[in-house]
Amino acid sequence: MELCRLLFHYPDVHELPRPPPAPETAGSATSSPRCATPVAARATRKRSRVEAFGSTEEYEETCLLGEGGFGAVVKARHRGTGEAVAIKRLTDPDGGVWREQLLREARLHETCGDHPFIVGFRGVVRDPATAELGLVMECVGGPSVGEFLREQRRRGLLPLPESTVRAAMWQLLTGAKRMHEKHVVHRDIKPENILVAGDGRAVKICDFGLAMSMSASPPYDPDAGSLWYMAPELLLEKDDYDALVDTWSLGCVMAELINGKVLFEEGRDEEGQLVEIFDVLGYPDDTTWPWFSSTPFAKEVLPELDVHHRSYLREMFPEAVLSRQGFEVLNGLLTCNPDKRLTAAAALKHPWFAKVDALELLRNEEVSPAAALTKKELLLVPVVPCA
Repeated sequence: MELCRLLFHYPDVHELPRPPPAPETAGSATSSPRCATPVAARATRKRSRVEAFGSTEEYEETCLLGEGGFGAVVKARHRGTGEAVAIKRLTDPDGGVWREQLLREARLHETCGDHPFIVGFRGVVRDPATAELGLVMECVGGPSVGEFLREQRRRGLLPLPESTVRAAMWQLLTGAKRMHEKHVVHRDIKPENILVAGDGRAVKICDFGLAMSMSASPPYDPDAGSLWYMAPELLLEKDDYDALVDTWSLGCVMAELINGKVLFEEGRDEEGQLVEIFDVLGYPDDTTWPWFSSTPFAKEVLPELDVHHRSYLREMFPEAVLSRQGFEVLNGLLTCNPDKRLTAAAALKHPWFAKVDALELLRNEEVSPAAALTKKELLLVPVVPCA
Protein backbone atom coordinates (compact mmCIF):
# COMPACT_ATOMS: atom_id res chain seq x y z
CA MET A 1 0.00 0.00 0.00
CA GLU A 2 1.26 3.48 -0.82
CA LEU A 3 1.96 5.32 2.41
CA CYS A 4 1.07 8.62 0.78
CA ARG A 5 -2.44 7.62 1.84
CA LEU A 6 -1.48 6.71 5.39
CA LEU A 7 -3.03 9.71 7.05
CA PHE A 8 -6.36 8.11 6.17
CA HIS A 9 -6.19 4.53 4.96
CA TYR A 10 -8.98 3.08 2.87
CA PRO A 11 -8.40 -0.49 1.70
CA ASP A 12 -10.44 -0.12 -1.50
CA VAL A 13 -8.18 2.56 -2.96
CA HIS A 14 -6.62 1.32 -6.18
CA GLU A 15 -2.89 1.50 -6.70
CA LEU A 16 -1.70 3.85 -9.40
CA PRO A 17 0.41 2.06 -11.98
CA ARG A 18 4.11 2.79 -12.12
CA PRO A 19 6.57 1.41 -14.66
CA PRO A 20 8.55 -1.51 -13.21
CA PRO A 21 11.01 -1.79 -11.59
CA ALA A 22 10.77 1.74 -10.22
CA PRO A 23 10.32 1.93 -6.44
CA GLU A 24 7.13 3.25 -4.89
CA THR A 25 7.25 7.03 -5.25
CA ALA A 26 3.74 8.08 -4.43
CA GLY A 27 4.09 9.16 -0.85
CA SER A 28 6.10 10.01 2.16
CA ALA A 29 6.88 6.74 3.91
CA THR A 30 7.60 4.86 0.69
CA SER A 31 9.28 7.70 -1.19
CA SER A 32 12.56 6.70 -2.73
CA PRO A 33 15.58 8.17 -0.92
CA ARG A 34 17.11 9.08 -4.30
CA CYS A 35 14.44 11.76 -4.63
CA ALA A 36 16.02 13.63 -1.76
CA THR A 37 17.04 17.18 -2.62
CA PRO A 38 18.94 19.68 -0.48
CA VAL A 39 16.49 21.80 1.46
CA ALA A 40 16.25 25.56 1.73
CA ALA A 41 18.34 27.34 4.33
CA ARG A 42 16.76 27.15 7.73
CA ALA A 43 15.39 30.28 9.31
CA THR A 44 17.74 31.87 11.84
CA ARG A 45 15.12 33.87 13.74
CA LYS A 46 13.96 30.89 15.80
CA ARG A 47 15.01 27.33 16.39
CA SER A 48 13.61 24.87 13.89
CA ARG A 49 11.07 22.40 15.22
CA VAL A 50 12.85 19.80 13.08
CA GLU A 51 16.01 20.24 15.18
CA ALA A 52 14.25 20.56 18.54
CA PHE A 53 13.03 16.97 18.94
CA GLY A 54 10.19 16.29 21.33
CA SER A 55 9.50 12.91 22.91
CA THR A 56 6.93 10.30 21.99
CA GLU A 57 6.20 10.08 25.72
CA GLU A 58 4.39 13.42 25.39
CA TYR A 59 1.71 11.67 23.32
CA GLU A 60 -0.79 8.91 23.94
CA GLU A 61 -1.53 6.85 20.84
CA THR A 62 -5.25 6.29 20.29
CA CYS A 63 -5.49 4.30 17.06
CA LEU A 64 -3.69 3.24 13.90
CA LEU A 65 -4.57 5.30 10.85
CA GLY A 66 -2.60 3.21 8.37
CA GLU A 67 0.49 1.11 7.84
CA GLY A 68 2.64 -0.44 5.15
CA GLY A 69 6.00 -2.05 4.56
CA PHE A 70 7.93 1.11 5.34
CA GLY A 71 6.13 2.58 8.32
CA ALA A 72 2.86 3.64 9.89
CA VAL A 73 0.75 6.65 10.82
CA VAL A 74 -1.05 6.72 14.14
CA LYS A 75 -3.52 9.07 15.71
CA ALA A 76 -2.37 10.38 19.09
CA ARG A 77 -3.32 12.86 21.79
CA HIS A 78 -0.88 15.29 23.36
CA ARG A 79 -0.92 14.53 27.08
CA GLY A 80 -0.52 18.16 28.08
CA THR A 81 -2.83 20.00 25.70
CA GLY A 82 -5.21 17.25 24.57
CA GLU A 83 -4.58 18.15 20.92
CA ALA A 84 -5.21 15.32 18.46
CA VAL A 85 -2.34 14.79 16.04
CA ALA A 86 -1.18 12.33 13.43
CA ILE A 87 2.31 10.87 13.85
CA LYS A 88 4.15 9.32 10.93
CA ARG A 89 6.88 6.79 11.66
CA LEU A 90 9.18 5.18 9.10
CA THR A 91 10.66 1.73 9.50
CA ASP A 92 14.40 2.07 8.92
CA PRO A 93 15.82 -0.95 7.06
CA ASP A 94 18.97 0.77 5.77
CA GLY A 95 20.72 2.27 8.73
CA GLY A 96 19.63 5.89 8.64
CA VAL A 97 18.27 6.27 5.11
CA TRP A 98 14.64 6.59 6.12
CA ARG A 99 15.56 8.70 9.15
CA GLU A 100 17.10 11.25 6.82
CA GLN A 101 14.09 10.92 4.52
CA LEU A 102 11.72 11.80 7.35
CA LEU A 103 13.86 14.75 8.46
CA ARG A 104 14.01 16.04 4.88
CA GLU A 105 10.23 15.81 4.64
CA ALA A 106 9.87 17.56 7.99
CA ARG A 107 12.12 20.46 6.95
CA LEU A 108 10.24 21.05 3.72
CA HIS A 109 6.88 20.76 5.48
CA GLU A 110 8.02 23.22 8.14
CA THR A 111 9.25 25.63 5.48
CA CYS A 112 5.67 26.12 4.28
CA GLY A 113 4.67 27.29 7.76
CA ASP A 114 1.17 27.33 9.16
CA HIS A 115 -1.41 27.68 6.41
CA PRO A 116 -5.14 26.96 6.40
CA PHE A 117 -4.93 24.83 3.25
CA ILE A 118 -1.82 22.83 4.08
CA VAL A 119 -1.83 20.15 6.77
CA GLY A 120 -0.22 21.69 9.82
CA PHE A 121 3.31 20.71 10.87
CA ARG A 122 3.81 20.19 14.60
CA GLY A 123 7.40 18.97 14.86
CA VAL A 124 9.52 15.84 15.18
CA VAL A 125 9.49 13.44 18.14
CA ARG A 126 11.93 10.72 19.18
CA ASP A 127 11.18 7.52 21.02
CA PRO A 128 13.57 7.52 24.01
CA ALA A 129 13.69 3.73 24.02
CA THR A 130 14.41 3.07 20.34
CA ALA A 131 15.58 6.50 19.06
CA GLU A 132 12.96 6.10 16.31
CA LEU A 133 11.76 9.44 14.92
CA GLY A 134 8.22 10.48 14.11
CA LEU A 135 6.79 13.40 12.18
CA VAL A 136 3.94 15.09 14.07
CA MET A 137 1.18 16.72 12.01
CA GLU A 138 -2.27 18.18 12.39
CA CYS A 139 -4.96 15.51 12.51
CA VAL A 140 -7.37 16.83 9.90
CA GLY A 141 -10.32 14.58 10.70
CA GLY A 142 -11.78 13.94 7.26
CA PRO A 143 -11.14 11.60 4.34
CA SER A 144 -8.98 12.20 1.31
CA VAL A 145 -10.57 13.97 -1.64
CA GLY A 146 -10.17 10.71 -3.55
CA GLU A 147 -12.28 8.83 -1.03
CA PHE A 148 -14.80 11.65 -0.89
CA LEU A 149 -15.27 11.53 -4.66
CA ARG A 150 -15.68 7.76 -4.63
CA GLU A 151 -18.38 8.12 -1.98
CA GLN A 152 -20.12 10.84 -3.99
CA ARG A 153 -20.06 8.63 -7.07
CA ARG A 154 -21.47 5.70 -5.12
CA ARG A 155 -24.34 7.88 -3.91
CA GLY A 156 -25.04 9.37 -7.34
CA LEU A 157 -24.05 12.89 -6.24
CA LEU A 158 -21.77 13.73 -9.15
CA PRO A 159 -20.94 15.96 -10.91
CA LEU A 160 -20.19 18.47 -8.18
CA PRO A 161 -21.62 21.97 -8.52
CA GLU A 162 -19.19 24.37 -10.21
CA SER A 163 -19.30 26.63 -7.14
CA THR A 164 -17.98 23.74 -5.03
CA VAL A 165 -15.20 23.00 -7.52
CA ARG A 166 -14.28 26.69 -7.62
CA ALA A 167 -14.11 26.95 -3.82
CA ALA A 168 -11.97 23.81 -3.53
CA MET A 169 -9.63 24.91 -6.31
CA TRP A 170 -9.25 28.37 -4.80
CA GLN A 171 -8.11 26.76 -1.55
CA LEU A 172 -5.76 24.32 -3.26
CA LEU A 173 -4.19 26.97 -5.49
CA THR A 174 -3.80 29.24 -2.47
CA GLY A 175 -1.99 26.46 -0.63
CA ALA A 176 0.19 25.76 -3.68
CA LYS A 177 1.00 29.46 -4.02
CA ARG A 178 2.27 29.45 -0.44
CA MET A 179 4.46 26.38 -1.09
CA HIS A 180 5.89 27.90 -4.26
CA GLU A 181 6.59 31.24 -2.58
CA LYS A 182 8.65 29.25 -0.09
CA HIS A 183 10.44 27.55 -3.02
CA VAL A 184 8.92 24.16 -2.18
CA VAL A 185 7.57 21.97 -4.98
CA HIS A 186 5.29 19.19 -3.76
CA ARG A 187 5.67 16.88 -6.82
CA ASP A 188 2.89 14.49 -5.77
CA ILE A 189 -0.36 16.46 -5.63
CA LYS A 190 -3.32 14.16 -6.26
CA PRO A 191 -6.72 13.50 -4.63
CA GLU A 192 -5.22 10.96 -2.20
CA ASN A 193 -2.79 13.64 -0.94
CA ILE A 194 -5.52 16.20 -0.28
CA LEU A 195 -7.56 15.85 2.91
CA VAL A 196 -11.00 17.18 3.73
CA ALA A 197 -11.19 19.01 7.05
CA GLY A 198 -13.42 17.45 9.68
CA ASP A 199 -16.00 20.24 9.37
CA GLY A 200 -16.00 19.97 5.58
CA ARG A 201 -15.05 23.62 5.11
CA ALA A 202 -11.49 23.21 3.88
CA VAL A 203 -9.27 20.97 1.82
CA LYS A 204 -5.63 20.63 2.81
CA ILE A 205 -2.56 19.48 0.92
CA CYS A 206 -0.64 16.78 2.78
CA ASP A 207 2.34 14.46 2.43
CA PHE A 208 5.61 16.20 1.60
CA GLY A 209 7.44 12.90 1.14
CA LEU A 210 8.38 13.69 -2.47
CA ALA A 211 8.68 17.46 -2.08
CA MET A 212 11.85 19.25 -3.09
CA SER A 213 13.39 22.66 -2.62
CA MET A 214 13.89 24.97 -5.58
CA SER A 215 16.84 26.52 -3.73
CA ALA A 216 18.91 23.67 -5.14
CA SER A 217 20.07 23.96 -8.74
CA PRO A 218 19.03 21.48 -11.43
CA PRO A 219 19.27 18.77 -12.57
CA TYR A 220 16.30 17.42 -10.61
CA ASP A 221 15.13 13.83 -10.52
CA PRO A 222 12.20 13.56 -12.97
CA ASP A 223 11.04 10.21 -11.59
CA ALA A 224 8.85 11.66 -8.83
CA GLY A 225 5.11 11.58 -8.47
CA SER A 226 2.13 9.41 -9.37
CA LEU A 227 1.85 8.50 -13.03
CA TRP A 228 -1.67 9.77 -13.75
CA TYR A 229 -0.91 13.20 -12.27
CA MET A 230 2.63 13.73 -13.58
CA ALA A 231 3.25 16.72 -15.84
CA PRO A 232 4.42 16.05 -19.42
CA GLU A 233 7.87 17.50 -18.73
CA LEU A 234 8.38 14.94 -15.96
CA LEU A 235 7.23 12.11 -18.21
CA LEU A 236 9.66 13.36 -20.85
CA GLU A 237 12.46 13.38 -18.22
CA LYS A 238 13.12 17.10 -18.35
CA ASP A 239 15.53 17.65 -15.46
CA ASP A 240 15.18 21.42 -15.02
CA TYR A 241 11.46 21.54 -14.28
CA ASP A 242 9.95 23.86 -11.67
CA ALA A 243 6.79 24.50 -9.63
CA LEU A 244 4.64 24.25 -12.76
CA VAL A 245 4.60 20.46 -12.29
CA ASP A 246 2.32 21.11 -9.31
CA THR A 247 -0.13 23.26 -11.25
CA TRP A 248 -0.45 20.53 -13.88
CA SER A 249 -1.34 18.10 -11.10
CA LEU A 250 -3.87 20.59 -9.78
CA GLY A 251 -5.42 20.73 -13.24
CA CYS A 252 -5.83 16.95 -13.10
CA VAL A 253 -7.39 17.29 -9.64
CA MET A 254 -9.78 19.98 -10.92
CA ALA A 255 -10.93 17.71 -13.75
CA GLU A 256 -11.50 14.92 -11.24
CA LEU A 257 -13.47 17.22 -8.95
CA ILE A 258 -15.75 18.08 -11.85
CA ASN A 259 -16.59 14.62 -13.14
CA GLY A 260 -15.45 12.34 -10.32
CA LYS A 261 -12.99 10.25 -12.34
CA VAL A 262 -9.32 10.35 -13.29
CA LEU A 263 -8.76 12.41 -16.44
CA PHE A 264 -5.76 10.50 -17.83
CA GLU A 265 -6.17 6.99 -16.41
CA GLU A 266 -5.20 4.69 -19.28
CA GLY A 267 -1.44 5.18 -19.03
CA ARG A 268 0.57 2.20 -17.79
CA ASP A 269 4.02 3.71 -18.25
CA GLU A 270 5.52 7.10 -19.15
CA GLU A 271 5.16 6.59 -22.89
CA GLY A 272 1.56 5.43 -22.62
CA GLN A 273 0.71 8.29 -20.30
CA LEU A 274 2.11 10.84 -22.76
CA VAL A 275 0.02 9.33 -25.56
CA GLU A 276 -3.05 9.52 -23.31
CA ILE A 277 -2.40 13.20 -22.58
CA PHE A 278 -1.62 14.21 -26.16
CA ASP A 279 -4.62 12.33 -27.55
CA VAL A 280 -6.81 14.62 -25.45
CA LEU A 281 -4.88 17.90 -25.59
CA GLY A 282 -3.24 17.59 -28.99
CA TYR A 283 0.36 16.73 -29.79
CA PRO A 284 2.86 19.58 -29.32
CA ASP A 285 4.78 21.03 -32.26
CA ASP A 286 7.47 23.68 -32.66
CA THR A 287 4.85 26.38 -32.29
CA THR A 288 3.23 25.19 -29.09
CA TRP A 289 6.29 23.67 -27.37
CA PRO A 290 9.63 24.07 -29.22
CA TRP A 291 11.62 21.97 -26.71
CA PHE A 292 9.40 18.95 -27.30
CA SER A 293 10.83 18.15 -30.74
CA SER A 294 14.25 17.47 -29.19
CA THR A 295 12.99 14.69 -26.91
CA PRO A 296 13.48 10.95 -27.56
CA PHE A 297 9.69 10.58 -27.49
CA ALA A 298 9.28 13.06 -30.35
CA LYS A 299 12.10 11.51 -32.37
CA GLU A 300 11.44 7.82 -31.81
CA VAL A 301 7.79 7.35 -30.81
CA LEU A 302 5.94 10.19 -32.53
CA PRO A 303 6.58 8.97 -36.11
CA GLU A 304 4.69 5.76 -35.29
CA LEU A 305 1.59 7.53 -33.94
CA ASP A 306 -1.50 9.01 -35.50
CA VAL A 307 -0.70 12.60 -34.58
CA HIS A 308 -3.19 15.47 -34.34
CA HIS A 309 -2.91 18.95 -32.83
CA ARG A 310 -6.50 19.54 -31.79
CA SER A 311 -7.58 19.65 -28.15
CA TYR A 312 -10.68 17.72 -27.19
CA LEU A 313 -10.73 19.00 -23.63
CA ARG A 314 -13.75 21.22 -24.14
CA GLU A 315 -15.77 18.31 -25.51
CA MET A 316 -14.99 16.44 -22.29
CA PHE A 317 -16.04 19.42 -20.14
CA PRO A 318 -18.86 21.18 -21.98
CA GLU A 319 -20.46 24.40 -20.76
CA ALA A 320 -23.24 22.38 -19.15
CA VAL A 321 -20.75 21.28 -16.47
CA LEU A 322 -18.10 24.03 -16.62
CA SER A 323 -18.49 27.68 -17.54
CA ARG A 324 -16.28 29.50 -20.04
CA GLN A 325 -14.23 31.11 -17.28
CA GLY A 326 -13.92 27.84 -15.41
CA PHE A 327 -12.73 26.11 -18.55
CA GLU A 328 -10.11 28.82 -19.09
CA VAL A 329 -8.62 27.95 -15.72
CA LEU A 330 -8.74 24.21 -16.40
CA ASN A 331 -7.22 24.66 -19.86
CA GLY A 332 -4.54 26.98 -18.48
CA LEU A 333 -3.48 24.46 -15.85
CA LEU A 334 -3.53 21.58 -18.34
CA THR A 335 -1.18 23.22 -20.85
CA CYS A 336 1.58 20.87 -21.98
CA ASN A 337 4.25 23.55 -22.41
CA PRO A 338 5.16 24.61 -18.84
CA ASP A 339 6.30 28.01 -20.13
CA LYS A 340 2.67 28.71 -21.08
CA ARG A 341 1.00 26.95 -18.15
CA LEU A 342 -0.74 28.93 -15.43
CA THR A 343 1.15 29.39 -12.19
CA ALA A 344 -0.80 29.12 -8.97
CA ALA A 345 -0.56 32.88 -8.46
CA ALA A 346 -1.72 33.65 -12.00
CA ALA A 347 -4.61 31.20 -11.80
CA LEU A 348 -5.86 32.84 -8.61
CA LYS A 349 -6.08 36.18 -10.45
CA HIS A 350 -8.43 34.74 -13.08
CA PRO A 351 -11.96 36.25 -13.13
CA TRP A 352 -13.37 32.79 -12.34
CA PHE A 353 -12.20 33.36 -8.77
CA ALA A 354 -13.65 36.88 -8.48
CA LYS A 355 -16.40 35.42 -6.31
CA VAL A 356 -15.64 32.32 -4.26
CA ASP A 357 -18.36 30.73 -2.18
CA ALA A 358 -17.64 29.06 1.14
CA LEU A 359 -16.72 25.42 0.78
CA GLU A 360 -19.44 23.22 2.26
CA LEU A 361 -18.57 19.53 2.39
CA LEU A 362 -20.76 18.38 5.25
CA ARG A 363 -19.66 15.15 6.95
CA ASN A 364 -22.61 14.22 9.15
CA GLU A 365 -25.70 15.07 7.10
CA GLU A 366 -27.44 12.46 5.00
CA VAL A 367 -28.18 13.80 1.54
CA SER A 368 -30.29 11.78 -0.87
CA PRO A 369 -29.74 12.05 -4.65
CA ALA A 370 -33.17 13.65 -4.98
CA ALA A 371 -32.30 16.33 -2.45
CA ALA A 372 -28.97 16.88 -4.15
CA LEU A 373 -30.75 17.91 -7.34
CA THR A 374 -32.19 20.92 -5.57
CA LYS A 375 -29.44 21.59 -3.04
CA LYS A 376 -26.19 20.28 -4.49
CA GLU A 377 -24.01 22.41 -2.27
CA LEU A 378 -24.72 20.01 0.62
CA LEU A 379 -22.41 17.05 0.09
CA LEU A 380 -21.82 14.08 2.30
CA VAL A 381 -18.28 13.38 3.44
CA PRO A 382 -17.77 10.03 5.18
CA VAL A 383 -16.44 10.11 8.70
CA VAL A 384 -12.92 8.80 9.24
CA PRO A 385 -13.26 5.48 11.10
CA CYS A 386 -11.10 6.46 14.05
CA ALA A 387 -12.43 7.90 17.29
